[in-house]
Amino acid sequence: MLSRRFILAVVLVLLAGLTVAPALTQDDLMGDFTLSHYFGGFGGQYIEQIVDDFIAANPGLMHAESPVDHEQFKTSILVQLAGGNPPDTFSYWAGARIQFIVDDGFLMPIDDIWEANDMDSQFPQAVIDTAATYDMHKYALPLTLHWVGMFYNVALFEQVGAMVPTTWDELVDVAEKFEMAGIPAFSLGSLDRWPAQFWFDMILLRTAGNDYREKLMNGDASYTDPEVVRAFGLWNDLVQAGYFYPDANAYSYPDSAGFVANGEAAMTLMGTWIGGFFAESEMTPGEDYDYFSFPTIDEDTPRASLGPIDTFVVSADAANPDAAKAFLVHLTNPDVQWAFAEGAGNLAPSLMVDTSNYNDVVARIAGEIAESAVYAFNYDLATPPPVAEVGLNSFSEFMANPGDYEAMLERVQADAAAEFAGME
Repeated sequence: MLSRRFILAVVLVLLAGLTVAPALTQDDLMGDFTLSHYFGGFGGQYIEQIVDDFIAANPGLMHAESPVDHEQFKTSILVQLAGGNPPDTFSYWAGARIQFIVDDGFLMPIDDIWEANDMDSQFPQAVIDTAATYDMHKYALPLTLHWVGMFYNVALFEQVGAMVPTTWDELVDVAEKFEMAGIPAFSLGSLDRWPAQFWFDMILLRTAGNDYREKLMNGDASYTDPEVVRAFGLWNDLVQAGYFYPDANAYSYPDSAGFVANGEAAMTLMGTWIGGFFAESEMTPGEDYDYFSFPTIDEDTPRASLGPIDTFVVSADAANPDAAKAFLVHLTNPDVQWAFAEGAGNLAPSLMVDTSNYNDVVARIAGEIAESAVYAFNYDLATPPPVAEVGLNSFSEFMANPGDYEAMLERVQADAAAEFAGME
């Protein structure tokens, strides 16, 4: 969990527009250098340019890059790590997923380059504590900071006379307006499972709150608890009312984003990376599309923001650890951090980035983060990977058979408990 102190620090300093460059201390690097990442689809071109620039500055390296599909990466990298033949460096999601492979001894600490390049001064302390530090050592270099919210088609809202909702009841009222106009209110593409998690995450955070959610993520609460049943019940109400674009499991994230961009659906619950998709669709932020924070459900529940932080890490069995560590140092360059943020639609976690060029939507999202009491990692980054697989499967199952969720949660709890027991 990222604290309010972190949130205020990251937003205020980001918006201050600092431009001090970090010291890059790279020796002459030689030999093969392997890198793998999960930006195989959207976002890949920006990483490729960053890697190309790094190789151009280090011509002694023979580079092999391996982009992998986002979902496939979750399994393939674990196979590589367990087989003792991993890439030198790879992208990975901060939170429970990094902790999981740290516990298995698959990552190399980067305390040496962290101290040599004074990285403590380059990132907010809570980003360092939450995304970079595991078991009192530095293991990960933060590259992105994302936020999950509701992104909507402005023209469609104007067409039906919908106002931006701030409460659950108002959200339902807006969805009903679209239903009456024959337009699906919500677009969800859960073919790859992960987009559906945000609905569970946000409803649970707005009702039971982050303290309870952390217990559930750690195995100290049950999926049959009233808090979880209520969250699914509220979600079920929206699905049963016909507010979602039909057959969610038949569509991917780009499909669902496209439905909003094309005016086939009004809004989608997604991360800030959707801004990059909308940019490629020639949509202007604040004019063609906009956003709102997931509405309040229980007023006495502390406000929480949600999203992932992407990082790069170094394999414990890296064949060229010097090159891998030098690449992580390269990622601290504020120009590099900004290039990826601008292209992929995220906030740059570095304090050294000049953020004066953030578009209006991203700048206002930074304010949303600042007003949140906590910042939580999304479901599949907040619970151990074996348990995350159980939950992700359940979200897709729910979208296929929403009315049977209570029986489903009984099975989910049994499977999650078995996975937690197997990790003891």
